Amino acid sequence: MSTPTSTAAAWPPTPPLVAILRGLQPERATAVGQVLFDAGFRALEVPLNRPGALEAISLLQAMKPAGTCVGAGTVTTVAQVEAVAATGARLMVSPHFDAAVVTRAVELGCYSVPGIFTASEAYAALRAGAYALKIFPAEAMPPAGLQAIASILPPGTALWPVGGITPESLAGWRKAGATGFGIGGALFKPDTSLEALAASAKAFIEAWGR
Repeated sequence: MSTPTSTAAAWPPTPPLVAILRGLQPERATAVGQVLFDAGFRALEVPLNRPGALEAISLLQAMKPAGTCVGAGTVTTVAQVEAVAATGARLMVSPHFDAAVVTRAVELGCYSVPGIFTASEAYAALRAGAYALKIFPAEAMPPAGLQAIASILPPGTALWPVGGITPESLAGWRKAGATGFGIGGALFKPDTSLEALAASAKAFIEAWGR
């Protein structure tokens, strides 16, 4: 699959850890983004189902370093894809698979990462043009389940568990076939201090490097 040329240096993110910033207030966006980028994160998403999400995405997009990727989570409609793309952000993460959402994201040169849970959903998402598959909710699928799905997908398919991921659980998921992760509440909550965020971010980056 070809990579959108406008963000080629940002994909895939290295390390492939996506910080999920649910409830990020726009007034904190720049400071939070700086902490995460300084810690080594190269992909950030702000879920759209909280107030101020689009504004926070715009602010992160404006300050992101070269070679990084910013975008939205909980992208459920084509209109949302278009609104996020208008900010310049290029990462579109969904909790589900909707062919129209994936197709429009790809048309706009964005990276679509739909949520899937079954082999049927996985293949449908790949046919639609998904750049990675979000295994969601990961709490409901043990690593053995991911290993089974990975065994029947095309080699090189990007599989990113999301939900309940901790620094301690990364190794087990990677052994089962995970190639990246979306990291939410264990990393960031709206009231997380910048100091606590920096410590958590460091723990995840170090866990990936082990």
